[in-house]
Amino acid sequence: MQFEGRRRTSNVPNLTPLIDIVFLLLVFFMLTSHFVRDEVLNIDLPEADSGEALDEPQQVEVIINEEGDYSVNSQRVSLEALEQLLVTELSEQKEKIVRIRGDENVDLGIAIGAFDAARKAGASGVDIVTIKHPITQTSDQRSDR
Repeated sequence: MQFEGRRRTSNVPNLTPLIDIVFLLLVFFMLTSHFVRDEVLNIDLPEADSGEALDEPQQVEVIINEEGDYSVNSQRVSLEALEQLLVTELSEQKEKIVRIRGDENVDLGIAIGAFDAARKAGASGVDIVTIKHPITQTSDQRSDR
């Protein structure tokens, strides 16, 4: 006499619908990320041999592009509106410091306009942001060749 054994039932959930959903989400995010556009100003920063890196993100930053347009928080403003916008931005800051990040081809008069607007808005300090100059070879290193 032969007995039937117990049938083993599997309690593993079916993952096929979950994989389909994850695949559809992946396709959705890939397609929608293509339409996200970053608004940036193309500027070439001047180089400096000396300087220190600043890690304080709380400062207000004024960007001046090559055409001489001013921008604060990705919002283009005229020189007349820059001072009022800086007053508003500086009132929210603990340290009232303004960073000026300008293209290396910007006219000095345009940069001075940003300095004046920052001072009139009540900034306690104005910094100029540059990029570090690549290390040049000293005369000792050149004579070795």
